Amino acid sequence: MSAAACVFLLSLSALRGSAAVSGTLSRPTNVRLTSFNMDLVLRWDSPEGAADGLVYTAEYRSSVSPYRVSCVNVSRLACDFTRLNTPISQYGLYLGRVRAQSGAESSAWVESNQISLDRDTIISSPNVSLLSNGATLEASIEDPVFKISTLRDVYNYATYNITYWKHGQREKARSISNIQQNRVVLNDLDLWTKYCVQVQINTEKNLKPSNPSGTVCESTTHEKGAPWVAAVVTFVIVAMALALVVVAVVYRKSISHFLCPKDALPQHFKEYLLAPPNSPVYLAMQNSHPPEEIYHQVSVIMDDRAVEEGSPLEAAGMNVTVGKS
Repeated sequence: MSAAACVFLLSLSALRGSAAVSGTLSRPTNVRLTSFNMDLVLRWDSPEGAADGLVYTAEYRSSVSPYRVSCVNVSRLACDFTRLNTPISQYGLYLGRVRAQSGAESSAWVESNQISLDRDTIISSPNVSLLSNGATLEASIEDPVFKISTLRDVYNYATYNITYWKHGQREKARSISNIQQNRVVLNDLDLWTKYCVQVQINTEKNLKPSNPSGTVCESTTHEKGAPWVAAVVTFVIVAMALALVVVAVVYRKSISHFLCPKDALPQHFKEYLLAPPNSPVYLAMQNSHPPEEIYHQVSVIMDDRAVEEGSPLEAAGMNVTVGKS
């Protein structure tokens, strides 16, 4: 064998040995760092032809910190960094990486794209409800719930883009933009007509608008506060009052008998109540004479001597005689 052939065979054996030492596991594919409503999730696809029992380890880091181990030996194809004890900043810049493992073998790390949470997060659709108020519709908008912070805290200038149209005429839709209030009254509407509304959120930092809300429809009615409505209501009330008065006058006797019935007592009840009392006690009291009064006669005899003021009767010569009759 020539020297060149020997060198080639030795080199090939060395390369195979090196590959066996470093591992032959394929790396995960389609690794991407995503954010939905201010969460932070690393996602990936399994390697082509991956064997059963393959697990993964995922890490992340910010622009000012090293990689932190987050998910270890997980079988799922995602790792939610928002659930970790280490807080996530809504204004942070983040990068993720993942590798596959099977027993003692590991694949090489695969890094993801880098995202800025407040600029790249996907904002979900708001919740919208409609209230019909005569010839107008009032739209109430509720912001989506973020995993960290709130929409208004992250985006100081968040506005709504409201699109509305007559039911079945989406091609003639009208829009109003840069609305900051979460309650909006739509005025320029036709009476007794069904309208549909859809809302999106726009922000200055995040150039992508939110997902559009579901389509909500409601019908307008009559003109609110029309003068003829009040006149009709007043007329009905007055007419009912007059009708009640007429009925009360015409049927006053029947109403009086119904409210205050005059039931006659049986004749024997009347005779019993009007008959004089015949109780022995009552008759004895009626026939008894008043008791004889017993009294004593008192005679006062005075002589001609004057009685000084303040002196006792005996000193004045006064004789008092009491006689019993």
